[in-house]
Amino acid sequence: MSRIGKNPVIIPQGVTVTREGDVLSAKGKLGALELVINPLTEVTIEGDQIHVNPANEKKRANMMWGTAKKLIENMIQGVHEGFKVELEIQGVGYRAAVQGQDLTLTLGFSHEVVYPIPDSLTIKCAKPTEILIEGIDRQLIGQVASEIRAYRPPEPYKGKGVRYKGEHINRKEGKKK
Repeated sequence: MSRIGKNPVIIPQGVTVTREGDVLSAKGKLGALELVINPLTEVTIEGDQIHVNPANEKKRANMMWGTAKKLIENMIQGVHEGFKVELEIQGVGYRAAVQGQDLTLTLGFSHEVVYPIPDSLTIKCAKPTEILIEGIDRQLIGQVASEIRAYRPPEPYKGKGVRYKGEHINRKEGKKK
């Protein structure tokens, strides 16, 4: 039994949620998102609450119960407040800059890495060593942050590379004489 799925999703003021068939739509001040509901879950909208229940008593339906609830909750939070992920770059000469619809990264390669920014996201570089990714789709923000980090993940000896803000990197001891 899902402990997460038992609790209802609260719809905040200013957000409208509608259901048409197996598509759940949320519209708020930041935009609109849609979610295709898994047939193993039942979703009901009652006033300012959304209740999610498993469609049957099978193991797979119970597994999708909590997942569906969190996807709906993330969709509503995204159109109401939005999400953001902060990355930081460490290393001599490593920097980032936004140029038009591209993020240009200088990460110690012989060339600059150009990452095209998706239309639904905004990427800002307040400092050359900080990247702020904002948007309403939590999954897309996490995917973009992961792809940017994958160009130069932090290495364990000097700690150089792209990391999430506040991420702890276990450091290794270098060579001994």
